[in-house]
Amino acid sequence: MSTKRPIAYFAGIGAGSPARILTNAELEQRVETTDEWIVERTGIRERRIAAVGETLTSYSLVAARQAMEQAGVTAADLDGIVFATVTPDRRLPSAACDLQALLGAKNAWAFDLVAACPGWVYALTVAEGMMATGQGDTILVVGAEKLSSIVDQTDRSTVILFGDGAGAAVLRRASDDRGMLATYLGADGDLASLLYIPAGGSSEPLDETVIREKRHLMQMAGREVFKAAVLAMSRSTDEAIRRAGLTPDDIDLLVPHQANMRIIEATAKYAKIPMSKVFVNVDRYGNTSSASIPLALVQAQEEGRLKPGMIVMLVSFGAGFTWGSVVLRW
Repeated sequence: MSTKRPIAYFAGIGAGSPARILTNAELEQRVETTDEWIVERTGIRERRIAAVGETLTSYSLVAARQAMEQAGVTAADLDGIVFATVTPDRRLPSAACDLQALLGAKNAWAFDLVAACPGWVYALTVAEGMMATGQGDTILVVGAEKLSSIVDQTDRSTVILFGDGAGAAVLRRASDDRGMLATYLGADGDLASLLYIPAGGSSEPLDETVIREKRHLMQMAGREVFKAAVLAMSRSTDEAIRRAGLTPDDIDLLVPHQANMRIIEATAKYAKIPMSKVFVNVDRYGNTSSASIPLALVQAQEEGRLKPGMIVMLVSFGAGFTWGSVVLRW
């Protein structure tokens, strides 16, 4: 983008998640695993799981309202809503339109964006672009998932990893040096079959066979995904830092996608950013896909780890394969 940055800054952030906590001890009763095994390989101790009847939109609304309150904006102030998710409550209309209706944001355009775990990073970049082309000055960017709805509850390789949650940010037009300094996005569709849902779309609609064979649920080749994730996230950090004209030493806080503790540690090591500068909450939420980074940002702010003036790096990787990073001044 040739437009001078920063274009957009974070005026407010918010989070929402189900109340129910699923611990490793509970999973020991469901699949062949142990708390020790899960913690050693993933760093995850618990995750949030939506209760029966609890919708993606319900806890997304909590996150959106919190972000708006912090930003000091009302629904009438919103010019647009970009909603990143792979688990909308229904196929039509979009989760963004459902949220717009609940907020009463009558002046806002609204659409969903599908990019899996880096969805929120993609959405931030898209929202910034919309601002740059005059499509608004105040945009709500949401990342939310109900991954429990697409995970095979008897599959140890996935059920231990994924949780539900939502995060949101209100982006406003920048007027000083605060805001997004650089972004980087990438994808490799050739690797799609390593992490995907085989059926349930228009090419192979849901039927009794699909459901019986569980082809409407997530499938993952864990070892291969790990390797690709570390490589892509490491390259993403390098490229965003380069585009921002900075060095790894300039990064005050790295907030990576909370997929797996080993991936986080490997990414930080490659990027030459010490773990003391890395925010981690994967132990408490598991992998919440597009909600992962905004949930972590909110918690980092609450714990005093995220302060005005800091240079912050966001980086993520997920199904597609997709990846992306953002460098910003908080």
